[in-house]
Amino acid sequence: MPKLSSILFRFSLAGLASLAASGLTSAEAQTRIENPVAVFSGLDKITGRLTTFDVFINETVQFGALQVTPKVCLTSAEGEAARTDAFVEVDEITLDRDIQRIFSGWMFAASPGLNAIEHPVYDVWLKACKTETDVPAPAE
Repeated sequence: MPKLSSILFRFSLAGLASLAASGLTSAEAQTRIENPVAVFSGLDKITGRLTTFDVFINETVQFGALQVTPKVCLTSAEGEAARTDAFVEVDEITLDRDIQRIFSGWMFAASPGLNAIEHPVYDVWLKACKTETDVPAPAE
């Protein structure tokens, strides 16, 4: 059985080969647009309530016992394949009022199950990034 590092190395080489075959330079392939607002969906598994909420970058919104803080929300440039990713930190407020980080990483709107927050009571996943929102901007 091959080692995981060997498999990942072959996978990364295959990705580089496909990038070269497409004729794109690495700078062109990495052209991304930073957006000021991330859009999430959250599911309260107890009530069955599904909520969509907008969060400004580097601001924190509470969803149930979770605090969601997007650090960056990126979309692909016009003319490229649609791709929406966000780096997100999620903390949980415990019953003892302690705050514990339960997630810190990338979420991908195209694959919500890949890095969604799967909490015993709440699920949270990235839906989109956008430039405008009806939510009031945070105070400076």
